[in-house]
This record gives sequence, C-alpha cells and structure tokens, in this order.
Amino acid sequence: MSKTILFFSVFFACMLFGNSPVTTISPMLEEEVVEAAPFQPLRSMADADLQTALENVLNRNPQWQSLIRNKKMAVSLVDMRQENAPRLANVNGDHMMYAASLPKIAVLLAAMDALEKGELVETPEITSDMRQMIARSNNAATTRMIDRLGFAKIQAVMTDPAYKLYDPEQGGGIWVGKRYGSGGGRNPDPIKGLSHAATTTQVCRFYYLMSQKKFVTPERSEQMMSIMVDPELHHKFVNTLDRIAPDAKVFRKSGSWQTYHSDSVMVMGPNRQYILSALIDDANGEVICRELVTAIEQALAIASVQS
Repeated sequence: MSKTILFFSVFFACMLFGNSPVTTISPMLEEEVVEAAPFQPLRSMADADLQTALENVLNRNPQWQSLIRNKKMAVSLVDMRQENAPRLANVNGDHMMYAASLPKIAVLLAAMDALEKGELVETPEITSDMRQMIARSNNAATTRMIDRLGFAKIQAVMTDPAYKLYDPEQGGGIWVGKRYGSGGGRNPDPIKGLSHAATTTQVCRFYYLMSQKKFVTPERSEQMMSIMVDPELHHKFVNTLDRIAPDAKVFRKSGSWQTYHSDSVMVMGPNRQYILSALIDDANGEVICRELVTAIEQALAIASVQS
C-alpha cells in the first residue's frame, strides 16, 4: 500500500470514530523524519571539566609532572560514554614525538583505502599481514605492507582532507616514513624529520573516526575494527585493563623503542567507554603506561561528578 493511500485510510478511519487524526498518525510521521545525530568533529568537543580532572590526576605524580613540563610525555583522553557527545582532554596533545610501532595504524588505513580503490587485491596473505601488523606488531608483516603501498600512498591518506591525521597546522600527527626493517630509504615527516611519528590527539582522532565509521567506507571501518580488537600483546595499557576490566572489548596499538614508549586504546565495556593515547620518552615508560590507565579512570570519575 502506498504512503498516500495509507495516510487517507487512517485519516478517514479517525474521522469515522471521532478521534483526532493528528494524534493517531503523528507516531508514523515522527518515525519517518527521525535522523541520526550529526557527526561532531572531535577537536570541537574539548571539555573544561575533563581537562581540569586530567591535569590534576597527572600532576599528582611528580615524575609525570616533570615529563609533561619537558614535553617528554603527552596524553589525550576521549570520554565516549555519552552517545554523540564525546569529550576531549589532553596534555601536550599536539606535540609530535617518535612513536615507534604505534603509527602502523597509518599503514592499516592506507591499506584499506587501497583495497577499496582496487590498488591492492585482498588476498589471504594481505589479510594475515594486516592482522599480524596490528595484533602482534610484527615488523616483517608491516614492512611487506609498506612495500606494497609505498610511502607516497601512506602520506596521501594521512594528509587527506577527509581525515587530516597529519596536519602541519595541528603540530603534525601520524607519520610512517621508514620500513620496519633494513633498507628502503627514508621519507621523514616535514616538521621534525621523524620516521615514525604521532601526536596523541591525532591518534585519538584515528580511533574516533574509525568508531564513527568515517574511514573509507562503513564496511572498511568495521573491518579495521575487527583487525584492531583483541590485541595479542598484553603489556602497558592492556596489562592493567586485563586486571581491572577483563570483560571490556579492547582495540589497541602500541610501540616501543629504546626510551620511547607509546600506547593507544579504545575501551568498550561495562562502565567504560573511552579512548586513551600516550607518548612517553622515559626508560620507565612501560610502568607509566600501566599506571596511567587507573589515573585517567580517576579523571573520568571526577569529571562525571563535576558535570
């Protein structure tokens, strides 16, 4: 039955029984005009209460306070508990640092873009390499993916106006300019000349855009999430989450090299829904990452009371 016939059928039925046609048909009309909430760019969702809470809990630790002051520690946090209204806070969030293996997420996104455009063929080997690159941080698998894509492709996707995951006007961002193995030359980032770089806020934007299915296509975004979920390395953030949130769904990528320690996670679970990213230049970075999870959860609790 067409909507026009249905409308008049309901109208005359209401007239016959003496009821108002407006109250009878309004639920049907409301259902037809309901629209999804508009997408909110993450940078526009900076929250003063969360910012204050984050700064307070981080500055309680004298070592962390010193690292932050000397720009050797950066943290960004996104509270995602309220649907369609994320809240962002950060310290040194736009300060780009060497990030070791964390920028492998850029290779994953570039691969999805290439697969969708037919520049790569989705073979079992490529599917396996993408998972090993993320879940196990396998360098050989990552290098194979970089060689298939090329630095120019990865850079083009990171600087794509739709994403701006590397943006000179925002301090840079996520960058891959060297294979995770010997040979192949370097394509350093234009700002600091780093081979593997990130800012914590751009990393949080990566997870946020992925969760909102804004990468490539909704289907490719979901495929990325299926690759990033259930990490197989249980150190840093995940070490703590295994203990305090064993039932949470965890999406994650980390990195370590010498004194550089990086981690990033999106936690979706009972009483938890947040994105956390950290970059630390300190020999004690592994322990700091473990302790940081409980600290930011305190910040989330404090900000909830204040809001």
